[in-house]
Amino acid sequence: MPETRDPRRAEVTKARLLEAAVEAFAARGYHGTTTRDIASTAGMSPAAVYVHHSSKEELLYQISRSGHEDVLALLRAAVDSSEDPVEQLRVAVRNFAEHHVRAHTSARIVNYELAALSEPHLAEMLRIRHEIDVLFSDLVERGIASGAFVTPHPRMAVVALQSLGIDIARWYREPGWDASEIADGYVEIALRIVGASAA
Repeated sequence: MPETRDPRRAEVTKARLLEAAVEAFAARGYHGTTTRDIASTAGMSPAAVYVHHSSKEELLYQISRSGHEDVLALLRAAVDSSEDPVEQLRVAVRNFAEHHVRAHTSARIVNYELAALSEPHLAEMLRIRHEIDVLFSDLVERGIASGAFVTPHPRMAVVALQSLGIDIARWYREPGWDASEIADGYVEIALRIVGASAA
Protein backbone atom coordinates (compact mmCIF):
# COMPACT_ATOMS: atom_id res chain seq x y z
CA MET A 1 0.00 0.00 0.00
CA PRO A 2 1.48 3.44 -0.86
CA GLU A 3 2.53 5.29 2.28
CA THR A 4 0.50 8.37 1.32
CA ARG A 5 -2.69 6.37 1.95
CA ASP A 6 -1.78 5.99 5.62
CA PRO A 7 -1.90 9.52 7.15
CA ARG A 8 0.15 8.51 10.21
CA ARG A 9 2.87 6.93 8.12
CA ALA A 10 2.86 9.90 5.77
CA GLU A 11 3.36 12.32 8.70
CA VAL A 12 6.26 10.24 10.02
CA THR A 13 7.87 10.23 6.59
CA LYS A 14 7.32 13.97 6.19
CA ALA A 15 8.96 14.63 9.58
CA ARG A 16 11.85 12.30 8.71
CA LEU A 17 12.50 14.23 5.51
CA LEU A 18 12.42 17.50 7.45
CA GLU A 19 15.01 16.16 9.90
CA ALA A 20 17.12 14.98 6.97
CA ALA A 21 16.88 18.46 5.41
CA VAL A 22 18.17 20.01 8.65
CA GLU A 23 21.10 17.60 8.66
CA ALA A 24 21.86 18.12 4.96
CA PHE A 25 21.52 21.92 5.03
CA ALA A 26 23.74 22.08 8.13
CA ALA A 27 26.42 19.96 6.48
CA ARG A 28 26.37 21.44 2.96
CA GLY A 29 24.49 24.72 3.18
CA TYR A 30 21.16 25.27 1.45
CA HIS A 31 22.61 25.99 -2.01
CA GLY A 32 25.05 23.08 -1.75
CA THR A 33 22.27 20.60 -0.94
CA THR A 34 20.17 18.78 -3.52
CA THR A 35 16.87 17.00 -2.97
CA ARG A 36 18.81 13.80 -3.72
CA ASP A 37 21.07 14.61 -0.73
CA ILE A 38 18.04 15.06 1.50
CA ALA A 39 16.43 11.84 0.34
CA SER A 40 19.71 9.95 0.77
CA THR A 41 20.13 11.30 4.31
CA ALA A 42 16.60 10.11 5.09
CA GLY A 43 17.29 6.72 3.47
CA MET A 44 14.63 7.27 0.81
CA SER A 45 14.36 7.67 -2.95
CA PRO A 46 14.55 11.22 -4.39
CA ALA A 47 10.92 10.95 -5.45
CA ALA A 48 9.87 10.73 -1.79
CA VAL A 49 10.82 14.38 -1.25
CA TYR A 50 8.26 15.58 -3.78
CA VAL A 51 5.55 13.26 -2.50
CA HIS A 52 5.67 14.98 0.89
CA HIS A 53 7.18 18.44 0.21
CA SER A 54 6.67 20.65 -2.82
CA SER A 55 10.33 21.73 -3.10
CA LYS A 56 13.67 22.09 -1.37
CA GLU A 57 12.76 25.70 -0.59
CA GLU A 58 9.53 24.57 1.05
CA LEU A 59 11.60 22.38 3.41
CA LEU A 60 13.75 25.40 4.28
CA TYR A 61 10.59 27.42 4.89
CA GLN A 62 9.20 24.76 7.25
CA ILE A 63 12.46 24.72 9.22
CA SER A 64 12.59 28.51 9.31
CA ARG A 65 8.97 29.00 10.31
CA SER A 66 9.18 26.43 13.10
CA GLY A 67 12.36 28.00 14.50
CA HIS A 68 11.01 31.55 14.39
CA GLU A 69 7.66 30.59 15.92
CA ASP A 70 9.40 28.68 18.73
CA VAL A 71 11.50 31.73 19.64
CA LEU A 72 8.50 34.06 19.50
CA ALA A 73 6.52 31.77 21.82
CA LEU A 74 9.44 31.54 24.28
CA LEU A 75 9.77 35.32 24.44
CA ARG A 76 6.04 35.87 24.87
CA ALA A 77 6.09 33.39 27.75
CA ALA A 78 8.99 35.30 29.31
CA VAL A 79 7.11 38.61 29.16
CA ASP A 80 4.02 36.95 30.65
CA SER A 81 6.04 35.36 33.46
CA SER A 82 6.32 38.50 35.61
CA GLU A 83 5.59 42.21 35.89
CA ASP A 84 9.23 42.89 36.78
CA PRO A 85 11.41 43.81 33.74
CA VAL A 86 14.48 42.30 35.41
CA GLU A 87 12.76 38.95 35.88
CA GLN A 88 11.27 39.13 32.39
CA LEU A 89 14.74 39.70 30.95
CA ARG A 90 16.17 36.82 32.99
CA VAL A 91 13.55 34.43 31.65
CA ALA A 92 13.75 35.80 28.09
CA VAL A 93 17.53 35.47 27.86
CA ARG A 94 17.52 32.06 29.55
CA ASN A 95 14.84 30.75 27.15
CA PHE A 96 16.55 32.33 24.15
CA ALA A 97 19.97 30.91 25.02
CA GLU A 98 18.74 27.42 25.93
CA HIS A 99 16.72 27.24 22.71
CA HIS A 100 19.78 28.10 20.63
CA VAL A 101 21.84 25.46 22.46
CA ARG A 102 19.25 22.69 22.14
CA ALA A 103 18.38 23.55 18.52
CA HIS A 104 21.79 24.82 17.47
CA THR A 105 21.84 22.89 14.19
CA SER A 106 18.43 24.04 12.96
CA ALA A 107 19.02 27.52 14.44
CA ARG A 108 22.10 27.88 12.22
CA ILE A 109 19.89 27.22 9.21
CA VAL A 110 17.13 29.53 10.47
CA ASN A 111 19.51 32.44 11.00
CA TYR A 112 22.05 32.01 8.21
CA GLU A 113 20.00 30.68 5.28
CA LEU A 114 17.28 33.32 5.45
CA ALA A 115 18.20 34.87 2.10
CA ALA A 116 17.49 31.57 0.30
CA LEU A 117 13.77 31.79 1.07
CA SER A 118 11.31 32.86 -1.62
CA GLU A 119 10.06 36.44 -1.35
CA PRO A 120 6.69 35.54 0.26
CA HIS A 121 8.33 33.19 2.75
CA LEU A 122 11.08 35.69 3.53
CA ALA A 123 8.46 38.40 4.11
CA GLU A 124 6.66 36.12 6.57
CA MET A 125 9.88 35.40 8.49
CA LEU A 126 10.76 39.10 8.59
CA ARG A 127 7.34 39.84 10.13
CA ILE A 128 8.00 37.30 12.88
CA ARG A 129 11.51 38.66 13.41
CA HIS A 130 9.99 42.12 13.77
CA GLU A 131 7.67 40.80 16.50
CA ILE A 132 10.68 39.29 18.28
CA ASP A 133 12.54 42.59 17.98
CA VAL A 134 9.54 44.51 19.37
CA LEU A 135 9.30 42.16 22.38
CA PHE A 136 12.96 42.72 23.22
CA SER A 137 12.75 46.47 22.58
CA ASP A 138 9.62 46.96 24.68
CA LEU A 139 11.16 44.96 27.51
CA VAL A 140 14.30 47.10 27.56
CA GLU A 141 12.29 50.33 27.29
CA ARG A 142 10.03 49.29 30.19
CA GLY A 143 13.09 48.47 32.27
CA ILE A 144 14.58 51.89 31.57
CA ALA A 145 11.29 53.66 32.29
CA SER A 146 10.94 51.85 35.63
CA GLY A 147 14.53 52.60 36.62
CA ALA A 148 15.44 48.91 36.64
CA PHE A 149 17.82 49.34 33.67
CA VAL A 150 20.34 52.10 33.07
CA THR A 151 21.72 52.30 29.54
CA PRO A 152 22.20 55.30 27.24
CA HIS A 153 22.00 52.97 24.22
CA PRO A 154 18.74 50.99 24.43
CA ARG A 155 18.65 50.09 20.74
CA MET A 156 22.25 48.88 20.83
CA ALA A 157 21.45 46.90 23.97
CA VAL A 158 18.57 45.15 22.17
CA VAL A 159 20.80 44.24 19.22
CA ALA A 160 23.46 42.91 21.61
CA LEU A 161 20.93 40.81 23.56
CA GLN A 162 19.60 39.19 20.41
CA SER A 163 23.07 38.67 18.96
CA LEU A 164 24.17 36.83 22.09
CA GLY A 165 21.57 34.12 21.62
CA ILE A 166 21.67 33.92 17.84
CA ASP A 167 25.46 33.55 17.79
CA ILE A 168 25.27 30.41 19.95
CA ALA A 169 24.08 28.59 16.84
CA ARG A 170 27.32 29.59 15.09
CA TRP A 171 29.82 28.47 17.72
CA TYR A 172 28.09 25.81 19.84
CA ARG A 173 29.03 22.19 19.24
CA GLU A 174 28.43 19.17 21.42
CA PRO A 175 29.94 18.20 23.78
CA GLY A 176 30.62 21.48 25.56
CA TRP A 177 29.01 23.68 28.14
CA ASP A 178 25.53 22.46 28.91
CA ALA A 179 22.46 24.57 28.18
CA SER A 180 21.89 25.71 31.77
CA GLU A 181 25.54 26.73 32.20
CA ILE A 182 25.44 28.85 29.06
CA ALA A 183 22.05 30.31 30.04
CA ASP A 184 23.33 31.28 33.51
CA GLY A 185 26.31 33.08 32.00
CA TYR A 186 24.23 34.80 29.36
CA VAL A 187 21.69 36.04 31.91
CA GLU A 188 24.50 37.66 33.89
CA ILE A 189 25.95 39.25 30.74
CA ALA A 190 22.48 40.45 29.64
CA LEU A 191 21.84 42.19 32.95
CA ARG A 192 25.17 43.98 32.59
CA ILE A 193 24.34 45.03 29.02
CA VAL A 194 21.14 46.79 30.13
CA GLY A 195 22.79 48.24 33.25
CA ALA A 196 20.60 46.34 35.73
CA SER A 197 23.42 46.16 38.27
CA ALA A 198 24.00 49.92 37.94
CA ALA A 199 20.30 50.55 38.63
